Amino acid sequence: MRIRTASMADLAAVAAVEGACFPAAEAATEKDFAARLAVYPNHFWLLEEDDGTLVSFVNGLVTDEPLLRDEMYADASLHNEHGVWQMIFGVNTLPQYRRRGLAGQVLERVIADARAQGRKGCVLTCKDKLIHYYEKFGFQNEGVSASTHGGVVWYDMRLTF
Repeated sequence: MRIRTASMADLAAVAAVEGACFPAAEAATEKDFAARLAVYPNHFWLLEEDDGTLVSFVNGLVTDEPLLRDEMYADASLHNEHGVWQMIFGVNTLPQYRRRGLAGQVLERVIADARAQGRKGCVLTCKDKLIHYYEKFGFQNEGVSASTHGGVVWYDMRLTF
């Protein structure tokens, strides 16, 4: 398996994996991904099988804003390549590939790249059942998020370098 950044050619595969990982109310659409890939393809990390099958990915914009706002999911123009925080919109792994450490590999690469790029750190939101998972990577729980994305309760998580 290998990790690489994305291009517009990955649009259909990224949208398909997202659809398999999140309920419709929470999942980004192909249109959302097209807008993101047009602006920040280098902030999509894709984990592929040797045959090129996409099995896991992480994506998110970069900003100077310290909190992940719901508007960021839909507005790729909020990306600032020189921003200090790498936002993480989703950590996606196809269900049949879960519990193998693959998402962790991608997340470690995102963290390493953000650190190498001189960012202050990474920010994400997650559901309560995943707080402990992200804490293993050094993220700190900052409490219930202001996010209402998908109509569920999210927690703000931050990893500061």
